[in-house]
Parts: sequence; C-alpha cells; structure tokens
Amino acid sequence: MAETLYIPQTTSRQEIYESLLPQVEGLISDETDTIANLANIAAVLKEAFGFFWVGFYIRKENQLVLGPFQGPIACTRIHFDKGVCGYCYRTKETVIVPDVDAFPGHIACSSASKSEIVVPVFDHTGEVLMVLDVDSDQLDDFSEADKEGLEKMMKLLEKTFTV
Repeated sequence: MAETLYIPQTTSRQEIYESLLPQVEGLISDETDTIANLANIAAVLKEAFGFFWVGFYIRKENQLVLGPFQGPIACTRIHFDKGVCGYCYRTKETVIVPDVDAFPGHIACSSASKSEIVVPVFDHTGEVLMVLDVDSDQLDDFSEADKEGLEKMMKLLEKTFTV
C-alpha cells in the first residue's frame, strides 16, 4: 500500500473504521517489523479521528512499557495493577472510560485527557502482549463503534505476529 490514507468525509465512526480496516491490513500485512506496524497504526488512528493521544503499551517483564505513539509525551511504564491500561491487561477485555476522573486509580499522564478506550492485543497463546490506548480530550467520546472498529484492527495486527 502506498503511504496514502483515504478517510471518508463522514461523521460516522463506523464508516470510517470500515474504510480504514482494509487500508491498515494492506499497510501491515506484509511488514514483519512489529514496531513499524504499531507506529503506522497509531498514525492512522490519530490522522483519521484526531484523537488526543494514540499509542501502545507493550508487556515487558512485569509491567507495560510505552511503545510507538502519536500525541504529547506519555507515561513510560505502567504496572499491571494500575490505571485503565493495567485493568485492560488484567481483564483481557476492552475498557471504555467515559470520564477518566471517575475511574478509580486512573493514571493522569495529561490533564487534557477526558475519556479513554484501551484494547488488549493478544499473542499466539492468547496472552495479552500489549494494549492499544486511545485518549480523547472530550468526555464520553468512545462508543461501541470504536470498540468494534479498534478490536477488528487489533485482530489484523495479531495476524502479523510471528510465533
């Protein structure tokens, strides 16, 4: 795929995700470098939706460590028992937080972040390898359309992992 992204002129996030999925698949399916794929996915999501912050936290040793991202500087390390990312890691489920100030133990990397969605990414054994963290500067900015679209995108990413 050329390094061009087509984003439909619509406010429907579902339609945007549907347009992005085959483009992301084309972008990452032949690339074997995980970091390159994570960087491109973060860029796609930031460009398509204008989210405040988009990035990955990768499981290393006994914590999640900052990986490729788009947006302002971020927390570098997150323990598995801390914040929304840690909660997602432990539960192995997507977490939507409409108001981060109402989430017990939320880690405030930036006071501009108002809502968040975190999606687990699994390795070939079914263990959480990393999480995709997306922050918005708007309250209650994430819906079921985001959950479905981002989970589908992470499934495409999972197919690129070598055993």
